[in-house]
Amino acid sequence: MLNVSNYTILLVEDDSNDVFLIQRAFRKANLLNPLQVVENGEAAVFYLAGKQPYSDRDRYPLPALILLDLKLPRKSGLEVLEWLRQQPDLKRLPVVVLTSSEENRDINRAYDLGANSYLVKPVAFEALLDMVKTLNSYWLIFNQRPKLEEG
Repeated sequence: MLNVSNYTILLVEDDSNDVFLIQRAFRKANLLNPLQVVENGEAAVFYLAGKQPYSDRDRYPLPALILLDLKLPRKSGLEVLEWLRQQPDLKRLPVVVLTSSEENRDINRAYDLGANSYLVKPVAFEALLDMVKTLNSYWLIFNQRPKLEEG
């Protein structure tokens, strides 16, 4: 079986409380994956593009999965998603939108821009823990990873 605990997950989230709860859920679920956190859409683009201060790919590897909030400062999650899908070397990275918005407009737009999944953040911690466990099973264990280079 593949060792999926080395797969990096990029969490794009500006709410420090949500970051804390998601990190706690990862620990409680015994998920050992490196969890990189950026706090705004512009930083997400810099991280994914390998621009400063994220140019060291040993320290900031490309993620196997992106958890993307929509309501972000500097560049929205939808803008990040639109940018990502236009990048030949990155467009296949799996993106799970993880947001508090249940608006059909946001859901439809996220899928139109190429989101792979859309999840609404649960209010209760136990529900978040279940969601994190399911994310790990589906996206990191069972899901086949795409090749990132074009072709």
